[in-house]
Amino acid sequence: MKLKENELIEVIGGSISATFLNAVARIGEFIFEIGRNIGKNLRRLIFN
Repeated sequence: MKLKENELIEVIGGSISATFLNAVARIGEFIFEIGRNIGKNLRRLIFN
């Protein structure tokens, strides 16, 4: 569906969707897991 220029100006949107929040939460979990694994491996290298 194509909108005309004057219709595009009237479009209101940009709200945060559940899909976006879910993606952000998964990225956060992923970064946390990477940090946990790095810490675990460093502990193994240093103390073993």
